[in-house]
Amino acid sequence: MITRRAFIRTIGKGSAAVALVGISACSTDEPASTTLSESVTTTTVAPPTTAGTPTTTAPAEGQPTTPAPDAKWARVNLGFVSAYVLVRGGEAALIDTGTSGSASQVESTLGGLGLGWGDLSTVLLTHHHGDHTGSLPDIMEAAPDAVAYAGAEDIPNITSPRPITAVADGDTVFGLQIVATPGHTAGHISILDPQGSVLVAGDALIGDAGGVAGPSAQFTADMATANESVVTLGSLRYEVIYFGHGEPVTSGGSTRVAELAADR
Repeated sequence: MITRRAFIRTIGKGSAAVALVGISACSTDEPASTTLSESVTTTTVAPPTTAGTPTTTAPAEGQPTTPAPDAKWARVNLGFVSAYVLVRGGEAALIDTGTSGSASQVESTLGGLGLGWGDLSTVLLTHHHGDHTGSLPDIMEAAPDAVAYAGAEDIPNITSPRPITAVADGDTVFGLQIVATPGHTAGHISILDPQGSVLVAGDALIGDAGGVAGPSAQFTADMATANESVVTLGSLRYEVIYFGHGEPVTSGGSTRVAELAADR
């Protein structure tokens, strides 16, 4: 298990990679949202109505099976792409950072939750494409205590003022389980919140008119591997799905993905 404090104790050497792919890697020209009312959607996490734990990992003895009362997910709606904030225990984790220039919307979302940059402890990056990592440099500068994580294969393509630590399938960060979902990029990861029964799929899946579609072939490096990752996600259990692109699915998420996976 990776913890923030353990990482901070062991960091101190290493350097950040300095390449950044163009935003066109998985984006459109649709403009980003700029108002708080559009960019902040909060959801108080309720106990899952179905098994909220991955089929491959059982909770440890004594581990709580329901989320903390103050656990909340918030969507940072940037127009054609979204980032997400999870607040738990007075700290925040951010999943993806949007395009360059999105830090102000992230800050507004934190503010709407009663938090600031000093409360952001964790940044998880689903993959290296610029519409998901473009604001990482600004956010890491604004949040001096935040630690960033990403799949090892994608880290060389991410620009950050501080080193990024690699995560692998089954690792846990901020109480969230890392699920390796390569294909869209070699190091793509998805994020599972077992207690909240929430999956953040990045671009391993796409929201499709209230449903679920597979990743875009146009922007995916390896479709065969990406399809295998859809099957992986279909084997887990969760109710809610948050996508990098598209509207969230609010119930029956894993059932929909399992049906999609059956056609792969």
